[in-house]
Amino acid sequence: MLTSCTTETRQATPSAHDPAELSAGLLAREAWISPKFLYDALGSRLFEAICELPEYYPTRTEAAIFERHGADIARAAGAGVTLIDLGAGNCAKAAALFPLLRPRQYVAVDISTEFVSDALERLRLRHPGMDMQACGLDFSQRFDLPPGVRDERRLFFYPGSSIGNFSPDEAVAFLRRLRGQCGDDGGLLIGIDLDKDKAVLDAAYDDELGVTAAFNRNVLRHANRLAGADFDIRCWRHHGFFNPDEGRVEMHLEAERDQVVRWRGGAREFVRGERIHTENSYKYRPADAIDLLERGGFEAARIWTDPRRWFAVIHAQAMH
Repeated sequence: MLTSCTTETRQATPSAHDPAELSAGLLAREAWISPKFLYDALGSRLFEAICELPEYYPTRTEAAIFERHGADIARAAGAGVTLIDLGAGNCAKAAALFPLLRPRQYVAVDISTEFVSDALERLRLRHPGMDMQACGLDFSQRFDLPPGVRDERRLFFYPGSSIGNFSPDEAVAFLRRLRGQCGDDGGLLIGIDLDKDKAVLDAAYDDELGVTAAFNRNVLRHANRLAGADFDIRCWRHHGFFNPDEGRVEMHLEAERDQVVRWRGGAREFVRGERIHTENSYKYRPADAIDLLERGGFEAARIWTDPRRWFAVIHAQAMH
């Protein structure tokens, strides 16, 4: 796991993508790969492309909420915060808030260290007076910020409804880890995707152009590179759909023929039709989202939604 941060230099991505975890998932009775393995450098760029798709509503819906209610959100969160951007990616969402929040420090946290470091180098040219740090961290497992991050008025920024990648119980545990790093004067600004029609959700995670399919199948290319696996990505098909019984979108890769896949320290025979589960994205009703935050140690202070109530941005304060 990466725990060091840098303000000036690029780092190679070490063990945040742990081959042992990858192997354990592939050997499970129902094979799975953690969604964090979707985000190597290519995966991060493919996700950027997904965000531009007409079917993928979360990015533009959340952006419209910030555009419409940005001043109100900034008043609630306050200026001069230590802005800690979780899953920062290209840093664009947080950077759009800089004029409103005027953070004293910006910390871009992402598992794809090289990608986020490159993004931060470009952002530093536009905001040369701001204290910025790029932090490579697998925050799905633990969350220990390094000493260079200011303690005062930490505002964790977790947009895009990435909280949905956790099961509800995992999300509560994650939020409690954030609360432990937050301090009594800190808070959370989070995007949460709301429950909606199945057809809308199915289209968002299985687009006509096939970008989401390429994003999902790229996880096998990442496994080949990381663990010395021999996946033939041409033999796997993407499935993305809403599972109403579980209240979540699921992504899977389905074997299109019988095959044996080998990697360092393991092997498995996949029969035609067998699937590897690669991602969940839970969708919440507003009341359930508030309950989730409260169980995690945060009190929902303000909620903003779009007119269709497809998406919510919530500012929550640390409970004392």
